[in-house]
Amino acid sequence: MTVSVHSSAIVDKGARIGDNSRIWHFVHVCSGAIIGSDCSLGQNVFVGNRVVIGNNVKIQNNVSVYDNVTIEDDVFCGPSMVFTNVYNPRSAVSRKDEYRDTHIGQGATLGANCTIVCGSRVGRYAFVGAGAVINRDIPDYALMVGVPAKQIGWMSEYGERLDLPLSGHDEATCPHTGTVYRLAGDQIKALA
Repeated sequence: MTVSVHSSAIVDKGARIGDNSRIWHFVHVCSGAIIGSDCSLGQNVFVGNRVVIGNNVKIQNNVSVYDNVTIEDDVFCGPSMVFTNVYNPRSAVSRKDEYRDTHIGQGATLGANCTIVCGSRVGRYAFVGAGAVINRDIPDYALMVGVPAKQIGWMSEYGERLDLPLSGHDEATCPHTGTVYRLAGDQIKALA
C-alpha cells in the first residue's frame, strides 16, 4: 500500500500519512500533521502542524485545516468550507497561544462553503448545510442550516433526513437502510 502525492504538492518531513491516502494538486501538509488511511485531500488543501485527521476523510478543494482541528473517521469536508482557530483575530495582536480546539465527529458532513467557528464540536453523523455558520456545539445526527446555523432536523448515518421532531420521544426509520433511530429528549441514537 502506498500514499499518492501529486508532484505539485508539498508534504513536509515528519508528516504522517496513512496507506492509500491521496494528496492532490497544490496541497501543503505541515510536518506535525497526522492523516489516516484512505483519505483524499483535494486541490489547494492546507493541513497545519497540530491537526489530526482520521481514516477515510474526504477534504474537497480549497479547504484549510488549521492547528487545533481534529477530524474523526469518515468525515466529508465540502469544497471551500472554512475552519478557524482564533476567535477574535487581529493582525497586530499575536494570539497563537489562544487557539481554540475544534472537533468534528465521525461520519459528519460539512457542506460547501460552511464555516466552523473555532471551539465548536460537531457531533457524529451531523450534517451541516452549504454556507451554514456553526458557532456552537451541535449534537450527533443534527441537520444544521443558516447563518448562524439552526437545527432543522435529524439525519441518518447514511445521509437521509429522518422524519422526527427536534425533541420529544419518537422513532424513525432511514428510508434507504431500514435502520431505526430513537429520539429521547433532544438526543438521537441508532438502534442495533
